This record gives sequence, structure tokens and C-alpha cells, in this order.
Amino acid sequence: MSAYQDLSLQERMLLKFEAEEFLYYEGGLLDSRRFDEWLNLLADDIHYWMPLRRTTQAKEVEKEFTVPGGMALFDDDKTILTMRIQRLAIGRAWAEDPPSRTRRLISNVRIDSIDEDELTVHSNFKLYRTRLNSEEDSWIGRREDTLRRSEGGFLLCRRHLFLEQTVIMSQNLSSLF
Repeated sequence: MSAYQDLSLQERMLLKFEAEEFLYYEGGLLDSRRFDEWLNLLADDIHYWMPLRRTTQAKEVEKEFTVPGGMALFDDDKTILTMRIQRLAIGRAWAEDPPSRTRRLISNVRIDSIDEDELTVHSNFKLYRTRLNSEEDSWIGRREDTLRRSEGGFLLCRRHLFLEQTVIMSQNLSSLF
């Protein structure tokens, strides 16, 4: 039994509420293009990773996603994420000029485990993006986040993203998930 299950119902409800509020706030910052504020929610040791997904036979379903250290759509740390934000701020991200409009939906938030000051939180997401007059993209998947307690609440120290798509049909993958 995990430490989360050892908590009382009220403690579990409060912890889940705090995690959900953090994830909703974080998503709102991204949708509002408040990227510098979003960066402040990231731990210095963040690992932001999105593996490739392959179509596999049922007997090889464990090989559906690439593994850490292998090929990935994102395998970023805070330095790389900061550079991505800086490129947006100074207009060097051609794929984001004019900027995309995004809306994300976060659902099925579940606390998987607690380890001292960190929570492992699983959720589902849908990220909708529109750009220019006719570009529309939609990504659906699940996230495995690790949230670390800090003075002001939580910091995101790990985000692993698993898309449902095996083929990315969008013009670019410049959105933050």
C-alpha cells in the first residue's frame, strides 16, 4: 500500500485538490502565454520528456514507447526549456510568429504515490492549438508528473508525456504540454 493510501480521506482529498489546482494553474499560464511565470514553476532539475510512440504487435506492447535515453520528441532540462521560452520572447521562434492560440484540458488527475516531499501525479490531457487562420492541431495523451513541495506550493520536477498519436500531423511541435 502506498503512503497516499495510508492518508485519511480528508488528507487524500486535500492533496488531490492541491495537485489539481497546481496543474490547472500551470496550464492556464501556458494558455495565457505567461511563459516566464510558467518557468518559475519548474524545478531546476526538471526532466521534460516525450518519447516516440510506435505501432506494435500485441505481444510487443511494452516496446510501444521509446525509453529514456533513446529517441524522443522532447528530452529537455530547464536550460533547454528556458531557451525555448527566450526564443518565443524575442521573436526567434518562426513557428510561433504569429503566436499559437492554445487551450488545454486536464482530466482524470490521480495521485499515484507520495515519496517524502514529492507526489507522482498521473493525468490525461488534450491540447488544442490554432494558428494563423486555418492551422488546427490537437494532441491527446497522458502525463506522468512529479510535483515537489516548495515554499510557495509545488514545483514541477518531472513531466513525462505519452501521446496517443504515432504520427504527428501538425506543421510543428512548438507547443509546451
